[in-house]
Amino acid sequence: HCGIGTNKAPQVNELLPSTTRMMIVAAAALFDDDGAVLVQRRPPGGSLGDLWEFPGGKLEADESPEAALVRELFEELGVEVRVSALLPFAFASEPLNGQQLLLLLYECRAWSGVPRPIYANALQWVKVLDLPTLAMPPADRPLVKRLCTDFTRSRVPNR
Repeated sequence: HCGIGTNKAPQVNELLPSTTRMMIVAAAALFDDDGAVLVQRRPPGGSLGDLWEFPGGKLEADESPEAALVRELFEELGVEVRVSALLPFAFASEPLNGQQLLLLLYECRAWSGVPRPIYANALQWVKVLDLPTLAMPPADRPLVKRLCTDFTRSRVPNR
């Protein structure tokens, strides 16, 4: 036992208000052959308008994160992705508009088609280490940090 006090673990309702709803979003870090990552700019005016984000979207009822991401990438970018091309990378949890957002980020390096901004205002291929310079939603920031950390580690020569 490492803590002081009772041996009782906190209950979920002690950590989050019982009225907090969970919103699960699956997103992709699509990497091109040069190692750049695709981001899209959200339309202005709406929730998190004009911010850059990883493409993806909310899970529908009875939909797996991978199935949702395959669907969202087709709807948002016009590209086809196989579930087998999605590699779980990291997740982030952040309050958003009275809900708790759980953002699941997948790495993807293979797809069919040329990404185009169907939903977004713009698309941009960005070097991993340049991602922190973009205005992005709060839930994306820890994922960007993790991408940068992993990218930097992968560039360190083995000794």
